[in-house]
Amino acid sequence: MRPETVRRVGVRSQRFADLYHFLLTTSWPRFFALVTIAYLAVNALFAGLYLLDRDALDGATGRPALDAFFFSVQTMATIGYGKMTPKTPFANILVTIEALIGMLAMAMATGLMFAKFSRPTARVLFSDTCVIHARDGVETLVFRMVNERTTQIVEAQVHVVLLTDETTAEGERIRRLRDLTLVRSNTPAFSLSWVVFHRIEGDSPMLGLDAAALAAKNAAILVSFMGLDESFNATVHVRKFYTFEELRFGRRFVDILKDDGESRLLDLTKVHETEPETITAPRA
Repeated sequence: MRPETVRRVGVRSQRFADLYHFLLTTSWPRFFALVTIAYLAVNALFAGLYLLDRDALDGATGRPALDAFFFSVQTMATIGYGKMTPKTPFANILVTIEALIGMLAMAMATGLMFAKFSRPTARVLFSDTCVIHARDGVETLVFRMVNERTTQIVEAQVHVVLLTDETTAEGERIRRLRDLTLVRSNTPAFSLSWVVFHRIEGDSPMLGLDAAALAAKNAAILVSFMGLDESFNATVHVRKFYTFEELRFGRRFVDILKDDGESRLLDLTKVHETEPETITAPRA
């Protein structure tokens, strides 16, 4: 079960408590759509208020609804073309309120856009599947990561956890997390690709588990990657979740690095490609 499939019930209703977090983490298309809708809605609201006073605007063109809406746009953006001006005390009060709201909204929108642009992210491409094959005579869990940027991620580290459904001696069903020991869990510089290995031997929690056993336990692999992006000089992190259906036994990844003597080629089109293994390690 993926984390995003979890439904939460009984959460306290606080619609605006995490509004900043929602706007900061939402996608750019949704962010611009919400800003546009809010902008049009607020201007439409003030346009309706201006229409409450028929003599509110001086220099109107005779189209009350459009005049009020476009005057609201000019007021909120502090454009001030000078063609239409507030005429009555009621209109001047509305202009004062709207100008203040416009300045606050501009400051908030500018801050949000800057925060979204400056927010460091890791463009790390994970293989679609994990493969399990023999390596140095030992059955090994393998997945691959690729740095899609040309800059390096220094002091990079990866943490891998096996999640399984289990039942305690008291009959309580729990979701157990067990760390998977890696051949190498850190690297001083992650610039191209990184193939991560977990040897299924000794005290490995995956020892003796085949595809059917992993499916019965609703097994999953959770990968957490973290490092320091040298261009941002800030910590970046990303996660990947593999279900038991995305584990492939008896497969290995094809090579994506080639050396022609003058330069090295990293073929990202083959990151997810696998091939049958030729040597099989005996299962413990």
